[in-house]
Amino acid sequence: MSGRTELPSGLVTFVFTDIEGSTRLARMLGDDYGLVLGDHRSVMRNALSYFGGVELFTEGDSFFIAFHDPASAIAACVEAQRQLSAHDWPSPDVAPRVRMGMHTGWARPHGDEYASAEVHRASRVASAAHGGQILCSGATALAILTSGAGTAPHEPETKATEAPQTLLDLGPHRLRGFDDDERLFQILASGLERDFPRPRTPGAATHNLPAPITPFLGRRNELAEVTGLLQRHRIVTVAGPGGAGKTRLSLAVAEPLLTSYGDGVWNVDVAGAPNGLAPALAAALGVRTEPGRPVLETLLEHCSTRHMLIVLQTADASPAAGATLVRRLLARCPRVNVLVTSRVPLNVAGEVVWRIPPLSPGDAFTLLSERTTEARGGRPGLAEDQTDLAEVAARLEGSPLAIELAAARLRSLSAAQLAARLDDPLAALDPVEMEGGDRHESLTAVLDWSYRTLTAPAAGLLRRLAVFAGTVDLATVEWCGSADALGALSELSDKSLVEVVPGPRYRLSGQVRAYASRRLTAAGDERAARDRHAAWALHTLESVAVDTDGQPRTTSLTEMTPYVPEWETALRWAATKGSVRTGLRLALVLDPWWREHGGAGEGRDLLFRLYQRLDGVEVEPAVLAYAHLVHAGLADDRAERTRFLVRAERIARAEEDQPLLMRSLAGHRTSLIQDGRYDQAEQLCREVIAEAERNGVAESALPAVIALAELLWRRDELTPAADLLGAARQAEASCPEHRGKRTVDWLLGMVALRRGDLVAGHDHLVVALRSRLRHGFRGAAADAVAAIAVRCAMGGDPATATVLFGGAEAARGARRTEMFGRFWADQQLSLRGSLGDAAFDAAYADGVGLGFDRIVAMALAVEHPDLEDGATRFTQSLAVHQRLGAVQVGLADE
Repeated sequence: MSGRTELPSGLVTFVFTDIEGSTRLARMLGDDYGLVLGDHRSVMRNALSYFGGVELFTEGDSFFIAFHDPASAIAACVEAQRQLSAHDWPSPDVAPRVRMGMHTGWARPHGDEYASAEVHRASRVASAAHGGQILCSGATALAILTSGAGTAPHEPETKATEAPQTLLDLGPHRLRGFDDDERLFQILASGLERDFPRPRTPGAATHNLPAPITPFLGRRNELAEVTGLLQRHRIVTVAGPGGAGKTRLSLAVAEPLLTSYGDGVWNVDVAGAPNGLAPALAAALGVRTEPGRPVLETLLEHCSTRHMLIVLQTADASPAAGATLVRRLLARCPRVNVLVTSRVPLNVAGEVVWRIPPLSPGDAFTLLSERTTEARGGRPGLAEDQTDLAEVAARLEGSPLAIELAAARLRSLSAAQLAARLDDPLAALDPVEMEGGDRHESLTAVLDWSYRTLTAPAAGLLRRLAVFAGTVDLATVEWCGSADALGALSELSDKSLVEVVPGPRYRLSGQVRAYASRRLTAAGDERAARDRHAAWALHTLESVAVDTDGQPRTTSLTEMTPYVPEWETALRWAATKGSVRTGLRLALVLDPWWREHGGAGEGRDLLFRLYQRLDGVEVEPAVLAYAHLVHAGLADDRAERTRFLVRAERIARAEEDQPLLMRSLAGHRTSLIQDGRYDQAEQLCREVIAEAERNGVAESALPAVIALAELLWRRDELTPAADLLGAARQAEASCPEHRGKRTVDWLLGMVALRRGDLVAGHDHLVVALRSRLRHGFRGAAADAVAAIAVRCAMGGDPATATVLFGGAEAARGARRTEMFGRFWADQQLSLRGSLGDAAFDAAYADGVGLGFDRIVAMALAVEHPDLEDGATRFTQSLAVHQRLGAVQVGLADE
């Protein structure tokens, strides 16, 4: 050192140094460690002696030095670090990394040593440093400042080059063995490292979880579920698509667990670790790398005895590295748990994969409302906007990212304007693309992130699935895919691009579908994919229209339901660029659906577009004629209806197609009845029926038979109506498009009610109601419920009748035909008179509020009239009714 033996007295600066990881270095070097240690001592003494330090002792790799003034102590340490860095060590891996710490305080020597607490404080400051780092206490910093030597402390953003030596304020820390906080400073100088983990002090933070910027809303059940899984399993992966809220949920799970993990909760984003995952985790934990040793080994040693939770975000950014790290952590660190967020599972032993669900409708609406209020400057929306806002929330499919983007859009749009644009969520929500933007700035960026990781078969399957409107089964996936369709599907499912729903069936969210559609177009494969989808749609027609024995199946909207979105999608393609013939066939099948569920306007528009593409296209005349009949049935305008009926009739006569001709002629009845020309309508129906019988196609006149029976019922000619309907049973049973509605039974029930025969009326109406329900004809079922309401009124139960009327009218929306509308109104007026206005209104409102399913159950629960009366007729005729019921059920099943 300086050659002086006199120890400083008064205001003394004590310096401690040692080699970080000296034990590890000694094991690695063996006998050569002595050479490295000797060079280290030589370098240290050479640097420190120049600035007047007095060496009190040297033990192993440690030095304890005292200085008369703090400026000399700082200068000595800086010079020592520079010389250590510049020394020619045997290899970079064995270069010793020396940590240095100092403290300034009043002390007097006793012989060759100091008996002062200031020495211990200096030792603790040095223990808080990392290899290559120089720390000083607040007392040393203050002494430098008041003496005018060196420079004043700087904030962390101060550049090291602004002065030869500067002080970086690291904040207050609790030193081991001391009750007060000590403010620590890092010495910055040219040639010294600047970036180090936080100081190694007992008072250091036990987590690095980011402070939330906005409140965490909803997902209470999900929080509880993931927390419970972490209590039972060492690794839990929260998997799901980008923008689903995985990161936010994981942080919300981790924050309450801080007190459960004595050594902390540590959050690491794999996507933000360009130098590798292990170094990023080591930096978060405050673990310094050691010379000549893989950082993973140092990390595992550090964690081996600690009880901590590691939250590994975005593990899909580097799944192989994430899996390797997690396997090693779980194997070597028995008290470490891992919570992972990823689009794909890590597939490590013991992993519990929990797929994050979309936000519940309530949570989605709450989140959208809160974010919209924030986006609009804290001003809540108008009460009348809440319905439109709820529609927007519902159409965002519970995606938190989509909700955040929607809120930004709602700064300049109304909720109604945004809702009208959500058929293409990417166009409606994505901001203008920015170069180098964050992957969560837009839906497209999120999906690009996932799409780039797909294999070619999976990417191709995703594009082809984009043409489907709803869920598909495995057979359909294989229809669309290549030989490796199953593997591609598994990959898409694992990467959260395809959702698996009960069945199992598979679906794309609206956002994924919009993205995949763009990719399909960009790849130049749209026409081929959509033509194949249309071919698949035609293929599915067979399963719905034809039974296994080749016979036509009963038209059932219930069985059609899964296919309707696909048929409509294929029809829209056919109307623009696809096959006209395919489009016309699809329109024929969709006709009953449009009549029951609406869509007449779009159906007519699509048919018009198909007609415009007929030039040069070969279409069977009958197919075109039946399309005209569908068009006529959908038309509201009488002239349009007549025009297409005439076109169908012209083709039927040219083709000598008698069934088609009968249906074309009978179609004119609708306009006549709507115009109130009942006599002409009756004459037309009788002529069609007679002509059909003469040509041996009596069943084709069934629509005319039904209309004629209704006209007779209207005139109270009940016996002719009953005879006509009785003869029509066989015709109805032979017509697939009619037998599911059981209109003959329904009308026979109406006839029986007019006659006052509650037993026959009840039997026929229940048969009709059950069949209509089974086959999905909700409007027709509502008519049957209304008729059962009349049966209850006639049976002396006006309250039940009124409730049933309320439910039937709510389900029907409006009276479906002029023929029976007046009848329902008269019956309700009579019930109002019986019950009084208040009681009638209350019962009617009850029916409206019950919902149609409960109303139907109530109608079917109405007791048979014989049970109500306790009549002997019931016991005498029980066997007859049972046989009748069996026959009716058999007919309903046809």
